Amino acid sequence: MSLTHQLQALIVMTIWGTNFVFIRIGLDELPPFTFALLRFLLVAFPLIFFLPRPAVAWRYLAAFGFFIGFGQFGLLFWAMQDDISPGLASLVVQTQAFFTILLAAWLFSERVSLLQITALAVSFAGLSLIAAYTDGTTTLLGLAVVLIAALSWSCGNLTVKKVGKVNLIAFLAWSSLFAIPPLFLMAWYLEGSQLMLSSIQHASLNSWLVVIWQTVGNTLIGYGLWNSLLQRYPASTVAPWALLVPISGMAASSLFLHEPLPWWKIVAAALILSGLLINIAANHKPTSITPAK
Repeated sequence: MSLTHQLQALIVMTIWGTNFVFIRIGLDELPPFTFALLRFLLVAFPLIFFLPRPAVAWRYLAAFGFFIGFGQFGLLFWAMQDDISPGLASLVVQTQAFFTILLAAWLFSERVSLLQITALAVSFAGLSLIAAYTDGTTTLLGLAVVLIAALSWSCGNLTVKKVGKVNLIAFLAWSSLFAIPPLFLMAWYLEGSQLMLSSIQHASLNSWLVVIWQTVGNTLIGYGLWNSLLQRYPASTVAPWALLVPISGMAASSLFLHEPLPWWKIVAAALILSGLLINIAANHKPTSITPAK
């Protein structure tokens, strides 16, 4: 990769990593499913009025919208409200890479090597360490929910793999239509119409800026830059940059939210990232599409 494109990749990783801090700020005023609902409403509208629907089956748009909108971000926001810290959330959600490999092996009969199994075991050791040292900021429930969010992310990855090459921005906009109903229903059921309306009415300018950044910065700019790199270089060249997401996420959480970094978090991060690195080394041609954020 050229120096310019390396800087481009670094910008994307910084956006995606620091995004966990912005999520935490947004959750201070907006309940999680209402927050996620607003994000995907703004991704869908008004873009669908200007971008033609991608030439893919509706079922793929529906699957991606559900898995990414509700399964990944809805559940991630919910867990981050009370049950996991932003830094650890940015780390644990990267296990989507292994879920993608296992699902691809099951659904598409892709071969899983011994080295990949070793990588999975190393990262699982890191997750076990997090589970053993859960505290007031991270609970077993939060860990489990973020793992489900990671699984949903991997299902979204495989949906994109099945679809093939599409206009990514149009695909995100139209698929977001299918994230809206489940997010609305969960917000209505868990948060109630009164809390939904009052939180939106009383949200500060900072909260609205966070929602807009979720829509424009994290989704449209981040995905746009990332997709342009994937069009220029092999996925095996671009994918390793995603390892910077939890590093920038934990660093930003420590710097801006004063999230502590005890030894067990550092060791857990090292184990999970080591597993991801081993997996990349095992795959000259990765089995998964580069994740969408």
